[in-house]
Amino acid sequence: MVNKPIEFNNADNYERFMGVWSRSAGELFLDWLAPKKSLRWIDVGCGSGAFTNSVLQRCLPVGIVGIDPSKDLIEFASKTQYRDLCKFQIGGATDLPFDDNSFDVACMALVLFFVPDPLAGVKEMCRVVVKGGLVAAYTWDVFGGGFPSHHIQEEMRLMGYSPTLPPSSEASRMAVMQELWTKGGLEAIEVKQIDVERQFSNFDEYWEITCLSPSLTASFAGMSSDAVEDVKRRLKEKVLPDEDGNVTISAHANAIKGKVA
Repeated sequence: MVNKPIEFNNADNYERFMGVWSRSAGELFLDWLAPKKSLRWIDVGCGSGAFTNSVLQRCLPVGIVGIDPSKDLIEFASKTQYRDLCKFQIGGATDLPFDDNSFDVACMALVLFFVPDPLAGVKEMCRVVVKGGLVAAYTWDVFGGGFPSHHIQEEMRLMGYSPTLPPSSEASRMAVMQELWTKGGLEAIEVKQIDVERQFSNFDEYWEITCLSPSLTASFAGMSSDAVEDVKRRLKEKVLPDEDGNVTISAHANAIKGKVA
């Protein structure tokens, strides 16, 4: 396994690959959180703003701030139609540019395993959330086959290649998440597995969009073009379409929530 920094280099690619998956998992995540209306939210690692917009539409906050270290993604997210309720700005998860007790809810949507120091990120969310407020996250189950690109990564492993993983991939384990929330000073901690599916019109669309994943881009950079084609060919023999030619891919995320003590 290789752990190194992974970044999307294009906001449109982020939206095509991760934005769709984020909305699917985010809807179920918000159902599980069941938050009250009219709260102050912060979306840490907001990316393209897909989850941020889901919060705006479903949870009716009085305001929400989306923060992300990527200038490109923040510019993309800032195009949202909810500008009067939402603000996007550049910033890192381990050094949030906000005062203590600034929010009622802090969330990380598919971000925790990208944070270099996950515990520091959890503590920062706790710091900016009021006592009794909600701190929550969900992230793909890296080691349990939950990644949307899992099938491609698994085929690489069978061929003797080591897929690039998020830098803090251990934080995707449910037990590790629970430990982080406990050490972060949270109470009333609950966990849940979130299962989602995505349908592609054919195998080639599935391959093209999934290969926009920065982890796969980084992995393929160390492989020959022939080796990458071998991965595609082998996978096509296993990921079979339905009678209409559609390809359906399953993924799952580990989710956690707790209250600031």
